[in-house]
Amino acid sequence: MSNLLATMSLATGALAAEQSALTETANNVANVNTPGYSRKQPQFGENPPIVLGQLTFGTGVSLENAASIRDPILQIRIQQETGTQGELSAFVNAMQQVQTQFNNQGNDIGTQLSALFASISQLSTSPASIALRQGVLTAASNLASSISTTANNLESQQANLDLSVTQSVDQVNTLTQQIAKVNGQIAALENLHQDASAFIDQRDVLVGQLSNLIDVSQIKTESQISLTTSNGTALVAGTQAFTLTTQPDPSGLEHIFSQGNDVTSQLNSGQLGGLLQVRDHKIPSLLVSLNTLAAGISNSFNAANASGFDLNGHQGADIFVPPAASGAGAAAGMAVAITDPALIAASSDGSAGSNGNLANFSAIHDQTTFNGETPSDFYGSLIFSIGNDVSSGSIEQQASQLVLQQLQDQRGSISGVSLDEEAGNLVQYQRAYDAAARVVDTVNQMLETLINMGTT
Repeated sequence: MSNLLATMSLATGALAAEQSALTETANNVANVNTPGYSRKQPQFGENPPIVLGQLTFGTGVSLENAASIRDPILQIRIQQETGTQGELSAFVNAMQQVQTQFNNQGNDIGTQLSALFASISQLSTSPASIALRQGVLTAASNLASSISTTANNLESQQANLDLSVTQSVDQVNTLTQQIAKVNGQIAALENLHQDASAFIDQRDVLVGQLSNLIDVSQIKTESQISLTTSNGTALVAGTQAFTLTTQPDPSGLEHIFSQGNDVTSQLNSGQLGGLLQVRDHKIPSLLVSLNTLAAGISNSFNAANASGFDLNGHQGADIFVPPAASGAGAAAGMAVAITDPALIAASSDGSAGSNGNLANFSAIHDQTTFNGETPSDFYGSLIFSIGNDVSSGSIEQQASQLVLQQLQDQRGSISGVSLDEEAGNLVQYQRAYDAAARVVDTVNQMLETLINMGTT
């Protein structure tokens, strides 16, 4: 009878093990669409045998654990590529908005610049015509308005990007606090030798979201992780999160600080990296170029007008408001200084019918005083630079998306749930459970027979 009870113990142990395996398989199926979930694989182990003399008796099976299938190195690679993708996405989106400022067909700077020189050419046919003179003033005003509007729009976009930087920093702080909390939950469970895989998956998802915002380097400890930026700025250390703060610089743009240190220039990945690249480098560079163009046009036309005589026989005055000597703010403040078309100095000798001085205006078209380029070529180079940034960024973004998708597919093949595989496991564990149940039923019948024999 003791042998029957031992067999019953073996069978009930198998029932418990297979039932636990069925539970883990059902949990895999339930989380097939859960982002970041790593499938669990039941790990069966043979119980220690019993040795009686020269005989060894097995004691059955038990479910040792349900191991989460994951590749930590692959996960880190995904997080790195997520940071690259976040940076390129933010950069391309911002530069596409910049590009729209220069693509206003019919009202863009290049069109207005051509229209100004065309109006001067028309005026040369009848230099005393008030209507043609008004056409020159209108063209000059349209050019000034186009340049100033573009510069003001760029400054507005810079302010919007500055707001996005502040919002991204807030999101980073929220995520680092959540990661620090999950670190503590993982440590608490693992210290009790309990399964913390659900929290590890949750932490991986949070670190992925953080990588999309800021460049992240991961340091693994026994049961926790520490996170820093690529330049060593602390983000998370165990259960402690290090808060980032923002403070405006003299220009009003927000800089990012960590423990009192300005780390703005050190952030080069994630959405923050892309936003800062456009806010602190691309837009300021474009504004400098626009200031150079505006100051050059204003000074050149003012000098040309001063070299001739207007319809009143007086020496010409400034056509455009003179820019500052440094050129700072020349684009945003560009405006026409005169409203009377008679003040255009077309004459070279003071007579009303002379158009000799208009040659000085027309010569500006071919002057290479704009960093060695003509006004049209200088503006064309500016447009090319913007288009090249958008094009190159888009190509890199698409390449990064492809790499990230391949990495995620690779993770899916390792850690993802396959419904076909889980269906096969369900059948396997169910059959094993049914077989163990039949053993229990058989032993139960045998025990009942023995007991009845004893009463008889």
